[in-house]
Amino acid sequence: MPAAKAGLTPEQISAIDAAHLWHPYSTIGAESVAPVVAVGARGAWLTLIRDGAEVRALDAMSSWWTAIHGHGHPVLDAALSDQLAAMNHVMFGGLTHEPAARLAQLLVSITPAGLDTVFFSDSGSVSVEVAVKMALQYWRSRHRPAKHRLMTWRGGYHGDTFTPMSVCDPEGGMHSLWTDILARQVFAPQVPRDYDPAYSAAFEAQLARHADELAAVIVEPVVQGAGGMRFHDPRYLGDLREACTRRDVLLIFDEIATGFGRTGELFAADHARVSPDIMCVGKALTGGYLSLAATLCSTDIAQVISAGEAGALMHGPTFMANALACAVSMASVEVLLGQDWRSRVAEISAGLAAGLEPARELPGVTDVRVRGAIGVIECDRPVDLAVATPAALDHGVWLRPFRNLIYAMPPYICPPDEIARIASAMVQVAARLGSRRL
Repeated sequence: MPAAKAGLTPEQISAIDAAHLWHPYSTIGAESVAPVVAVGARGAWLTLIRDGAEVRALDAMSSWWTAIHGHGHPVLDAALSDQLAAMNHVMFGGLTHEPAARLAQLLVSITPAGLDTVFFSDSGSVSVEVAVKMALQYWRSRHRPAKHRLMTWRGGYHGDTFTPMSVCDPEGGMHSLWTDILARQVFAPQVPRDYDPAYSAAFEAQLARHADELAAVIVEPVVQGAGGMRFHDPRYLGDLREACTRRDVLLIFDEIATGFGRTGELFAADHARVSPDIMCVGKALTGGYLSLAATLCSTDIAQVISAGEAGALMHGPTFMANALACAVSMASVEVLLGQDWRSRVAEISAGLAAGLEPARELPGVTDVRVRGAIGVIECDRPVDLAVATPAALDHGVWLRPFRNLIYAMPPYICPPDEIARIASAMVQVAARLGSRRL
C-alpha cells in the first residue's frame, strides 16, 4: 500500500479527513464522493490514490485556476527556496522589502494604464473586499457618503466573504441563502454573450437612475467564472468604461480568474483596451504556490483616500505582502512573460474547441463553449460528482465539475496531446451522464 509523504497511509488520511476536515462547498458526513488522496504533483500531472494504488491524472483545473505553469516548476521552486533562505516573512506595517517592491513595479508595468498603486492581500475574496473599501472610502473622502452601493451584472461571482457575496448573483448564485442579510446592491440583467448595443444602453439607463448612490460598478471582464462560466463580448467593457465615466461612478474589474493570460490576453481588460479605476488579481499570480492577491488602483483614488478624513486606507492583512509569496509571484509572472504564452493559450483554445465539439450531439448537453484556455460543457441538469469524478479518472484526468458545468482550465504547459486527453475526458463524462438518462 503506498504511503503519503506525511507518513500516514491513504486509509489513515481518509479516516482523519472524514472525522475532522471540512472541504470547500461540502456537507460534513454527506459527501457524494469521498475526497481523493493526493500524494504528489509534478508538471501538469497529479499523483492520486485510487483503489489503493497510485494513479496519475492531468490537473485539468490548474488546481482551481492557479497552476498555470504546472506543479514543481524549477524556476518557481528556486525563487521560493532562495527567498526562504533570506527571509520568510516580516510584517508590512512600517517595513518593506525587495520582493514586494519588485512585484508591485512589475504589476504596474503590465496591467492596464493608470493602475499605479498596489495593495497586497491574502486571497481573491479579500482583494475584492479591499477594492470595495477603496471605492467607499474614496467617495467618503470626497464628502459624498451617499455613494455607498455597488452595481453589477447578474450571474457573477466575486468571492465568499460578505462584501463579495453581496455582488454575487442574488438568486442563482451559491450565496443566495444570505440575500436577506447582505448589503442590498443594484443588479443589471445577465450580460449577453453576443454584443447588443441595446443592452449597454439599458445598463447605462439603470446606472443613471442609481448614480447618486453608487460607489462603483464591479464586473468580471469577458468571463464570469464560478457564477456559471459564461463569456461575453469585450465591447461591453468599453461601454461600461464610458458609462461609468459619464455617470461619475468608479469601475472595478475582478480579474482574479481571468488575469495572466487565461482569456487570450494578459488581462481580460486588454481585449477592449480599457482601464478600470480599480482591479483585482490573484489565483495565477503565484503560479499556484502560495496564496496572494493584489488590488491595484489609480493614483487619484490613492491620493483622495490618503487626504481624506481617515487619512489612510483602513485595511491591513497580517500576512500582507508575504515575502515568499511575492518572490514566487515575481518568478511566475516572469516565466509567463518570458515565453510565447499567447501562442500557447491559442493552441490550447483550438485544441479544446476541436476536442469538445462531439459533446454538442450528446443528450443533456445544452452548450459547448471555449474562450482562451477555458473549455465548458453545459448540461441541462446538475452534474453528479459520483459519476463524473470516476469517469474522468478513468481517462487519466482530474476534473471538478460544479452545478451543471463540466469545464477545464488547464495549465499552459500542456501539449496538444494532453489537451486532447482533457477534452476527450470531458466529452466522456458528459456522455456517461447522458447515458444515465436513457
